[in-house]
Amino acid sequence: MQSRKMIMAGGVSFVVGALAFVSVFGYLAAKFDYPGILDGSAAQVLPRLRNGGSTMRAVWAIYALLPLFLVPGAVGAWFACPSSRGRMTLALIAASLAAFAMCLGLMRWPSIHWSLAGAYLHAGPETKDSLEALFDGLNLYLGNYIGEFLGEISLAAFFLLAGVSMRDEEQFPKWLGWAGIAFALLFTIGAFRNVTSVVQPIADANNVLLPLWMVILGAALIRYSSRPIHAVNNE
Repeated sequence: MQSRKMIMAGGVSFVVGALAFVSVFGYLAAKFDYPGILDGSAAQVLPRLRNGGSTMRAVWAIYALLPLFLVPGAVGAWFACPSSRGRMTLALIAASLAAFAMCLGLMRWPSIHWSLAGAYLHAGPETKDSLEALFDGLNLYLGNYIGEFLGEISLAAFFLLAGVSMRDEEQFPKWLGWAGIAFALLFTIGAFRNVTSVVQPIADANNVLLPLWMVILGAALIRYSSRPIHAVNNE
């Protein structure tokens, strides 16, 4: 019974996280030209960030916490795949790492970047040069490498391991596991958009496919949590 509750909670977490992602992403796209603005300079981005006021800062703070929905979702998936305990333990670790990396990358916006935006408004030319260098460095390290690359590669690893594991569970249809594997490979390719612009169209498509896949995965956990789960010994 406890396993069923955890699976149900995991499914709900994936669905709620996906819907919240779509809502916040839509707001930032309309009010902040996100994600296109990420390629802008400090002179273009920081004044717009500050002009958004407390609402913009609050939205970024919420956005930074949304990856945490991945953790209970991954816990639910772990309980749903008793035939692959070792593999799903790695998947849970990967999802936790992805959530931490993505949160860390996004949290720069309502914290460090918000402070930089306030200082930039009253800074002289030399100070602005320093702030712009700091802004670019934070985007490269926290944004491109930690939040995007490490976060997305880790999340792709979770989807891959979960997809392979779900193929071995009777309560899940085979297509679900194969779809998870396919999406994981696609998501991995998109993560290299900061290395080559060739994969940018795939990365753009992943912004749509990610919440869609989370809803599908969450719905599958909710639906199939009511079916018999055959406990097996740990691998």
